[in-house]
Amino acid sequence: MIVTLMVQMMSAVSGLGYDSAHLQEVEPPPQYSPTEHHRPMQMLETCNLELEPKEEARFCVSPGEAGVVGNASPEQQHCSSTTAAAASGARDDDAPRRLCLVCGDIASGFHYGVASCEACKAFFKRTIQGNIEYTCPAANECEINKRRRKACQACRFRKCLRTGMLREGVRLDRVRGGRQKYRRGEHAATGQHRPALDDIKVLEALTSYEPELLSCGSVPPGVTEPNSRTLALLADIYDRELVGVIGWAKQIPGFTDLALNDQMRLLQSTWAEMLSLMVAYRSMSAGGALRLRFAADLALDEQQARDLGAHDLYLQVAGVTRRLERASAQREECYLLKALALANSEARIDEHAALKRFRDAILAALNDAVSALRPYNANASLQQLLLVLPALRLADVAVRRFWAGVHRDRRAPMNKLFVEMLEACLR
Repeated sequence: MIVTLMVQMMSAVSGLGYDSAHLQEVEPPPQYSPTEHHRPMQMLETCNLELEPKEEARFCVSPGEAGVVGNASPEQQHCSSTTAAAASGARDDDAPRRLCLVCGDIASGFHYGVASCEACKAFFKRTIQGNIEYTCPAANECEINKRRRKACQACRFRKCLRTGMLREGVRLDRVRGGRQKYRRGEHAATGQHRPALDDIKVLEALTSYEPELLSCGSVPPGVTEPNSRTLALLADIYDRELVGVIGWAKQIPGFTDLALNDQMRLLQSTWAEMLSLMVAYRSMSAGGALRLRFAADLALDEQQARDLGAHDLYLQVAGVTRRLERASAQREECYLLKALALANSEARIDEHAALKRFRDAILAALNDAVSALRPYNANASLQQLLLVLPALRLADVAVRRFWAGVHRDRRAPMNKLFVEMLEACLR
């Protein structure tokens, strides 16, 4: 029954020189003798100049920048963080206006490899030089535009990185004058290649197929008591998230290379970890009392969870949230941690070599993502992120224990898939 149901589910979810020829003749200035100090100066006739149009100013950008043509010489392809427009003498009124790729304001040039305004340039520089870690007070998906760019520093900095701003272009010695030269996509100190987020294929797939945040459905007829209503809504959310996580797992590169039975065992043994991780990520905040955000319109604080009999579940998932906050986890890192939890299962499987290849690919993608997002403390950040995995194991136990009790006592209606996954304890 378990195998048949899982097979059915997995199948269903499937970038001035003047031209002398144009000058009119001008009378030479009069010659004055030393005794004629007070004699009025003879004025020049007004001369009419016809100027040839200047060449359009070319910004100096590093090679490989999509949609932008840089200067031809090799030395100019190693560029500083600021624009060369001022040096070329181009007039702003004549040149086409570029928009800041971060906030949409008028760009003052190419700063740290990206067309950006002075405000975003200064913000990026200040963040890198101060090695500042930001935390989003919402869901790490804040809109960044000209008016709202100051509303969330975490999402603004993340957008700076995603548009391609280069950390290695910022002077860390805070000395004015002189400019660093760098190549796009390389470490300033070692010269080794560092992939951009857009180059990480596993992350691209995870981001594209991440299920959307759910909203509560309707309450079953006849359920009127407040706690019973909340519990029924929560059970329905878990059931729908299970369906979403099955379809999501199939999109991870390498997952479908595993035997079908191994795929099901991985999902059956890690679904609670993956769902707990995303609840914890959505519950990250800048401070205040922690509320676990299970859906767009359902969040529980500690007392509400206690009233439901889910106090242990609350404590363990809250522990995961605090781990993520200490690591300043970002959205991309959480997506990869979620996939790693799936690949890190201790379930009994048939093809261990295939699972190892799958897990190693996700680990490599996580390492690349952390290096791209925060290269100056990548190793320490990666260690903090990996410490989330043991906390997820504790949350897994609490989630299974709570829902097993709910099912045993018939406290809330639970769909068949949820029950099957709950009872399939393969560890």
